[in-house]
Amino acid sequence: MGTSRSCGCVQGRAKLIGEALTAVSEPSQGGSAPPERWLRSYGRRKGRKLSQHQSEVFSRGLARYKVDMSPQLCAEELVGIFSEPVREVWLEIGFGAGEHLIWQAEHNPHAGVIGAEPYINGVVAALSGLEARRLGGRTKIHPEDVLSLLNWLPEASLSRAFVLFPDPWPKKRHRDRRIFSPVLLGKLARLLRPGGELRFASDIADYAEAAIEHANAHPDFEVAGIFTSVNREAAPDWPMTRYEEKARQQGRSSTFISMRRRVSSFR
Repeated sequence: MGTSRSCGCVQGRAKLIGEALTAVSEPSQGGSAPPERWLRSYGRRKGRKLSQHQSEVFSRGLARYKVDMSPQLCAEELVGIFSEPVREVWLEIGFGAGEHLIWQAEHNPHAGVIGAEPYINGVVAALSGLEARRLGGRTKIHPEDVLSLLNWLPEASLSRAFVLFPDPWPKKRHRDRRIFSPVLLGKLARLLRPGGELRFASDIADYAEAAIEHANAHPDFEVAGIFTSVNREAAPDWPMTRYEEKARQQGRSSTFISMRRRVSSFR
């Protein structure tokens, strides 16, 4: 599955967190993986009706920023989808209104950032911000569920990926709708370069715990670091988003997890 590298290029919560920080468990697959269709977004696709100006921003922005998935690329060719020169490519899955995506693009001129988000109003907000800051040369947008993008991206083509404050689906009967899962880790294991970083954040305690468990159980990932809102300054390049601020105002702490793509397991 995916693009071959021979395509013409050389190719209690505190207890759990404490255990994850102090002990590295032997990776094991364990359990059956949910089907790929669970990578779809179950959240709403559109909010308020777009104004004429917003509709124009959406049409104009996608004409310029939308990922063209018609060509089959290899890892070294992926940087060529950006009109400005970049050295590496990052992916954000579910960027909301785009504030984190925009911040990363502004502060990391060496990286091209691809954002996937099916919520149209959020895409419009992100496009407006990208236009205002003239960041279109180093950003691309995928305004749909991320699965088709994950299947199109070349093997070992990403240096960093973000899944920040995804829909928590807190009710037990809806847990299978959570996007962060062994299936997503399997997709990202193919796409991240050896040593590449995957960042996850959530203000829902059991979702953060599940993410740690998934990472420890996956043979291609290891937990590299964990911090919470208490020591927020531990990673200054994790800008605060509206979701984190909302959680803070409601008295919920957030957990931030950095995972690494194992070099030893890369095939």
